Amino acid sequence: MSGTSKAGGEQTGHDRSAEGFSEQERAAMKARATELREAARGGRGAKKAAADEAAVLSAIAAMAEPDRALAERVHAIVTAAAPELAPRLWYGQPAYAKAGKVVCFFRSGQADKERYSSLGFSVEANLDEDDGMWPTAYALTELTEAGEAAIRKLVQKAVR
Repeated sequence: MSGTSKAGGEQTGHDRSAEGFSEQERAAMKARATELREAARGGRGAKKAAADEAAVLSAIAAMAEPDRALAERVHAIVTAAAPELAPRLWYGQPAYAKAGKVVCFFRSGQADKERYSSLGFSVEANLDEDDGMWPTAYALTELTEAGEAAIRKLVQKAVR
């Protein structure tokens, strides 16, 4: 993140507060704290899974277009390509976990005040390449058939 000072005290990138975190960063931290509190309250098995998926669908429904349409497509692709991944919120955004650990996630560009949304993969994703270098996040502005196929392939590889 850019937050470096320019001449005259201006900052670039996200608007930073005196505490050092942007409004979006503080909101994401609050969302994550809420997620952790709700997870600690209980619920197990199918009841928890249903509540987690409902929370993801609610977060997607609350997004403005075109992020909502992108998130809906990503959700459909991920859940079809890897049914073993459980939808859940992660920093207030849709994510998909295996054995409780997030494998991939969607970030709304509008929520982050960025020019594009993104699909990212955590260290839990099995995307390692032999040459020691591979991408872990992809910018999304629209989804073509080729883009959907690429996501499907990446998600399937990530859970192997």
